[in-house]
Amino acid sequence: MKAPILTTDRLILKPLSIEHLSQDYVDWLNDPEVYRYLETGGNFSLEILKEYLIKIVKKDIFFWAIHKLVDNMHIGNIKIDPVNLKHGLAEYGILMGRKSEWGKGFAQEATECIIFYCFTQLNIRKITLGVVSDNVNAYKLYKKLGFIVEGIYKKHGLYDGRYCDTIRMALFNPQFDNL
Repeated sequence: MKAPILTTDRLILKPLSIEHLSQDYVDWLNDPEVYRYLETGGNFSLEILKEYLIKIVKKDIFFWAIHKLVDNMHIGNIKIDPVNLKHGLAEYGILMGRKSEWGKGFAQEATECIIFYCFTQLNIRKITLGVVSDNVNAYKLYKKLGFIVEGIYKKHGLYDGRYCDTIRMALFNPQFDNL
C-alpha cells in the first residue's frame, strides 16, 4: 500500500520520505504553536526526525508530504493510517507545519484530495479522526467538509497544561448509503 503522488490545483502530495528531512521540518515539530494539539512534538533533532522518517518508509503507509505546486515548498503532512480494508475504515491525520501558509485553504484542499482518493481508489466506507475540542479551526474545517460528531472522549488528553475533550468525527462515503 504505497502512497501515490496526488495533485490538486495548488498542491502536490508526495509520499513522505527521507528526502523530507530538513531543519524546517524539525523546527515545525519543536514549535509549540504547531504541535499544540498533536500527540508528538518538541525535543526533535535532525537525527530523531531521520529515524522517524526511516520508520515511516518501512511501514509503507499512506503518508504524504504536502507541497505547494508553484514552488515545491513542503508545508505539511497528511496521512491515512491505519487502514482497515475489510471494514472499509481509515483514520485521518494532518499537520500543517509552515505557519506562513496557515489560513490559505491548503489544509482543506489537501484533505479534500485525500478524501476523494480514499473513497474512489481505496473503496473506504468511513474516514474517522479525533480533534481536540479547543482546536476550533480544525473542528470547523471538518464540519465544513461534512464530518459528523460520533462521540466525545471527556478530558482525554493533556494540552496546554489542562485536560481537554477529544471529539471523534467521521465522514461516510455516499456510495455505501444503500448498504
